[in-house]
Amino acid sequence: MRPWPGNPYPLGATYDGMGTNFALFSEAAERVELCLFDASGAEERVRLDEVDGFVHHGYLLGVGPGQRYGYRVHGTYDPASGRRCNPNKLLIDPYAKAVSHTTDWSESMFGYRFDAPDQRNDDDSAGYVPYSLVVSPYFDWGNDRAPKTPYHETVIYEAHVKGMTQNHPFIPDELRGTYAGLAHPVIIEHLTKLGVTAIELLPVHQFLSDHGLTEHGLTNYWGYNTIGFFAPHDAYAATSEPGGQVQEFRGMVRALHEAGIEVILDVVYNHTAEGNHLGPTISMRGIDNEAYYRLVDDQPRYYMDYTGTGNSLNVRHPHTLQLIMDSLRYWVTEMHVDGFRFDLASALAREFYDVDRLSTFFDMVQQDPIVSQVKLIAEPWDVGPGGYQVGNFPPLWTEWNGKYRDTVRDFWRGEPATLGEFASRITGSSDLYQDDGRRPYASINFITAHDGFTLNDLVSYNEKHNEANGEGGRDGADDNRSWNCGVEGPTDDPATLRLRARQRRNLLATMLLSQGVPMILHGDELGRTQQGNNNVYCQDNELSWMDWKLASANHDLVEFTAALTAFRKAHPVFRRRRFFQGKPIRRGDGLQDIGWFTPSGEEMKEQNWDDAFGRSILVFLNGEGIADRDQRGERVVDDSFLLAFNAHHEEMPMTLPGPDYGKRWQVVIDTASGVVTEPGAEDATTVSAGWSLTLVPRSFVVLQRLVEEDVQR
Repeated sequence: MRPWPGNPYPLGATYDGMGTNFALFSEAAERVELCLFDASGAEERVRLDEVDGFVHHGYLLGVGPGQRYGYRVHGTYDPASGRRCNPNKLLIDPYAKAVSHTTDWSESMFGYRFDAPDQRNDDDSAGYVPYSLVVSPYFDWGNDRAPKTPYHETVIYEAHVKGMTQNHPFIPDELRGTYAGLAHPVIIEHLTKLGVTAIELLPVHQFLSDHGLTEHGLTNYWGYNTIGFFAPHDAYAATSEPGGQVQEFRGMVRALHEAGIEVILDVVYNHTAEGNHLGPTISMRGIDNEAYYRLVDDQPRYYMDYTGTGNSLNVRHPHTLQLIMDSLRYWVTEMHVDGFRFDLASALAREFYDVDRLSTFFDMVQQDPIVSQVKLIAEPWDVGPGGYQVGNFPPLWTEWNGKYRDTVRDFWRGEPATLGEFASRITGSSDLYQDDGRRPYASINFITAHDGFTLNDLVSYNEKHNEANGEGGRDGADDNRSWNCGVEGPTDDPATLRLRARQRRNLLATMLLSQGVPMILHGDELGRTQQGNNNVYCQDNELSWMDWKLASANHDLVEFTAALTAFRKAHPVFRRRRFFQGKPIRRGDGLQDIGWFTPSGEEMKEQNWDDAFGRSILVFLNGEGIADRDQRGERVVDDSFLLAFNAHHEEMPMTLPGPDYGKRWQVVIDTASGVVTEPGAEDATTVSAGWSLTLVPRSFVVLQRLVEEDVQR
């Protein structure tokens, strides 16, 4: 097959209805062969002799969707100098839009011999390395439109495609664990009921299970082991049609958009599945190792590892930056996703050694007319020196707020001297985000996430129980800031179970009523457990999947969560677009926009914040002091509320402030009972100014100020 010259851009395999253009960047290559495979695995090699700017390219008439292909790159093999070309290794196209079949690990996939690591391995890896696939760019999007939910109205639900759908009794067997399963009406109905506006999916870029895990009968369940930045993971597709995962993914996005739910992808641009110097040669390592990976300066045989996974992408190289930016734009324009959560985002800011918030990557995102307009969420840390960067990302970005998680956990488990920081975290963490012009919604507030305990386990275990992972308990975090409520693990004790249920409600209510963007971990609303395992990255089984039978057993928790999100949606004072000022407002009732009171109803003084034993506080939120306007320019106002927090292990009488703040108040949320009450309900508890309301141990109550007609009624 003789190729036409074709074009050097776009990179990857681009089908135009008549044929396919193939383009591969490699500065290291002396020659590139495009390898085409038929259904039986028979291979035909085509030399790409056209080279422009180190891009090897050619056009093949008649080659179209479903075609399996890969590359062989001829060049220098000298690991000591950082060069690892070997034409005996079939290589995945870094720009492949789809990748076919699960990896069948073989020694041939490695550039060295297991019995002699200093010797080059010339065994042919074709038949073991996954194929790249040509895909059709065409899809009927219909009237699909991005929901474009404003940040301050966003409620995120972090989920795993397989884990959320694998055990659902009403999803057909053939759709469980797939994109089509996630688009099933029962899943969308559940998300809609919860008030979710965005689903954040754990990695769906094509990934591999590590060789070491597969040898022990485990798998890389979470998927933080990417090998294809443009390809939807093929194992999550119900269809067996080559490349069909692309259309199925698009169908899932379209269905979620129809329900008003955004799709955010957890993306891993900091490293790849090729690992360290002992890893396989299956893609970028064999294409241009020095360009794509960050090598140790004086020992280029080895890789810089800011991620704990063996390698780090070389974000200093223009073609690597182009790969990342092209990938991001592709997922927005061609797959219609609404945003990204960047795994170990600090690694992307390491142009030299230190994390640099002014790095080229952030500059490119800032000026990009497509990527800059979607939701950008940083996991603001990596494992390198100085990698913890919460609060230090550029203004365009929001961040997983690890300080919020730690502080709220500490407060509700009764740690001393947490009041001051707790106050900062529930009001949007202005100490982290205000100085650089960001808003409260820069803080993605979460109590639990995929990495760590579930909400149920957070209140049921003091220690991790990761025996199933086979690492002798060495994996997973040790600092969980959890509290088992007096009993480790499962128990039948009614008092302990009641306390745990109350603690779950305390944590959920705190998060959903804090300023910022709340994120719910999938299954927390059902009481999902991982039996104390805080690192189920390798557990693709019942331990990590959602148990939908819990939806019935914990029906009250599901309803409580849904009621909280509805309450948040109804009251803009809990989702402000601007930080509190702590000053009297210009128009309204003359009170400050926020007030802080001791349990005795007195305004907090400086010494009260430093009280090591202070575990209870009253917070006044002034609905007249939102200081914002809606789309029509009208001033946004709301009812006013008192938040009464009691993290003490004993009952606490809470005296309401004087009548200037409100003459009469109604309890609308009580985590002790798990009830969310409509204003004006006949059986609602009401309290007058200056009176005391006794909170049970470790509970949270929200009171709504009654207007004059409500008081009379």
